[in-house]
Amino acid sequence: MRLFVGLLPPPPVRDELILALEAHRPRWPGLRWLDPATWHVTLSFLGEVPEQVLPELRTRLADAAAHHAPMTLSLTGAGAFPSAGAARVFLTGLGGDRPELARLADHVGTEALGAGAGQTDRRRFTPHLSLARCRVDTDVSPLVEAFGAFSGTVWEAGTVHLVRSNFGGGTRDGAEARYETVEEWPLTARAPRGQS
Repeated sequence: MRLFVGLLPPPPVRDELILALEAHRPRWPGLRWLDPATWHVTLSFLGEVPEQVLPELRTRLADAAAHHAPMTLSLTGAGAFPSAGAARVFLTGLGGDRPELARLADHVGTEALGAGAGQTDRRRFTPHLSLARCRVDTDVSPLVEAFGAFSGTVWEAGTVHLVRSNFGGGTRDGAEARYETVEEWPLTARAPRGQS
């Protein structure tokens, strides 16, 4: 099964982002806008994971979550991968407890590898939420500039989700992904004194 570990923004945060994007979407009909129900912040992409790895993976991810406190985040700004001038992904970034978010991402990625899941060539963690995809390199610089001032409501991320990706017809080409939470774990450590 194809899995990732992530954070899911709460419905009010998703609704706010939907409203903020309303004016921009009609101007960019060539982009494949992602369904807001699938919006997530990927902490670690695991790829194809054998069923027999799941018990140890669940144990390790539960342990990782227990070592991290809930964190305050917000969706903010705009960007693109690999660049605004030749984009394949249009996105919004994250503000707030970014250092703690990076530590959490590193921890769950390390635990996944220890369980025999995950990518050995892990890339540097870049916190973001993907909003649209492009089939070919597309210059989205005007969109990045227009949406760059977006600043969303602050929210508390308190749960890590292990999510399964399902693609219609069994392939990724042209299929909209459907996500199913396999399991979730609360972030239960206490925040250091002086932090929320």
